[in-house]
Amino acid sequence: MMNYRMDGKKMFAIFNYLFLIVLGLICVAPLLNTLAISLSSASAVAMGDVLFFPSSFSLDAYTFIATRSEFLTALNVSVVRVIVGSILQMLVTFISAYPLSRENRDFSMRTVYVWFFMFTILFSGGIVPLYMQVKTQGMLDSMMALVLPTSLAVFNIVLMINFFRILPRELDESFRIDGAGHWTLLWRLYFPLSLPAFATILLLAMVGHWNSWFDGMLFMNQTENYPIATYLRSIIVSFDFSNVRSEDAALLASISPRTTKSAQIILATLPILCVYPFLQRYFVTGLVLGSVKG
Repeated sequence: MMNYRMDGKKMFAIFNYLFLIVLGLICVAPLLNTLAISLSSASAVAMGDVLFFPSSFSLDAYTFIATRSEFLTALNVSVVRVIVGSILQMLVTFISAYPLSRENRDFSMRTVYVWFFMFTILFSGGIVPLYMQVKTQGMLDSMMALVLPTSLAVFNIVLMINFFRILPRELDESFRIDGAGHWTLLWRLYFPLSLPAFATILLLAMVGHWNSWFDGMLFMNQTENYPIATYLRSIIVSFDFSNVRSEDAALLASISPRTTKSAQIILATLPILCVYPFLQRYFVTGLVLGSVKG
């Protein structure tokens, strides 16, 4: 009977590994295909010779992109957005989650505010009121339009509340006996102990800001203010070489819209791929610890 159970566990583990490997390959395959296209010549791509490995290796698409001021400007906008937006979102999350994680005897209106926040997850005000509010505040075509409306992420606040509530209350009480106020508790106790949760929220905020394209299309009237995701969406929908500079015309013989699009997608994906491995070890820990207690 014991051997039967062990064999069943082994078979289940093998099935899980095979399933995850296949799922991983399915997820990686489009990225490998895009990378191969970006590193291939236009003629090889047009003939359908490129699948997962480059054919007629060429870096001309990347050379062409390096001369495109629109791509570099959009990349700069997204970098600034990720830095400012992530810091602002983490600060708002941290300050909002602390009072909502307290006991009712410490904050009598805690339940009311929690339900107020949860209500926004179920019901949204809509796009038109959001646009009108941003326009009324004079934030169109500005960085504030991209970072301020998303600064309060309720899902992140819920994660942080649950993380705060699993911290030992004895530590809180010992700090208060020594005369510590709420700000001291917040920055001297809760902040150092919440690094796994912060890493999780930081990763979610960075990926969210980097991949968001709709708000850039909604709030930005000038293309030079587009973040990278909005810019990529615009070139994927419609891209031509009509505005290519004369000094770049020599590259047109070895590139095509498809190779250029693929190269820009790869370059836009690289920053997140570089950051994720450093935060990945905190990601699962932060999610698990932030979900064990409601």
